[in-house]
Amino acid sequence: MRTRSLSVAAAAVILALVQPGIATADDPSTTVTFTVTTGALSMSVPASASLGSGAPGTTISAPIGPCTVTDDRALLSASWTVTAAETDFANGSLTIPATSATYSPGTVTTTGTITVTTTNVTLSNSAQTVVTGSAGVGDNTASWDPTVAVDVPASAVGGAYTGTLTQSVA
Repeated sequence: MRTRSLSVAAAAVILALVQPGIATADDPSTTVTFTVTTGALSMSVPASASLGSGAPGTTISAPIGPCTVTDDRALLSASWTVTAAETDFANGSLTIPATSATYSPGTVTTTGTITVTTTNVTLSNSAQTVVTGSAGVGDNTASWDPTVAVDVPASAVGGAYTGTLTQSVA
């Protein structure tokens, strides 16, 4: 009987050594693994906005609606830059130059870990930095409701003027 007990104990030790991942009394541990998924850097902006109306020689301004950067890249050290560019405002063949407009990001609300800096700019046909994110860790978001203001020239002719504001994040 004693020989059988020793044989069963020896078989248990051999089985534990041969089968990886089975904890023994001498090593009661379990290795646990998982993967943190990553996503993309993206931006959402309003499809359209109306600044209202005003007479020649005045400034027409309004918030254009929420703009949001979503950084789902799950980086240890994340940064991003938002730029804005404006086309000239047109009413048929009549135009008001993009440089008659300004962009003011205003207050930024964030989630996660990100440091945000804003810059008020005079718009133009060339992209200019308006919001930057730095020192980001993991996933984060930043949202703001920028105000666009247009100084309407005293020589402006009445009518509806349309321009395209392009905001992008990289």
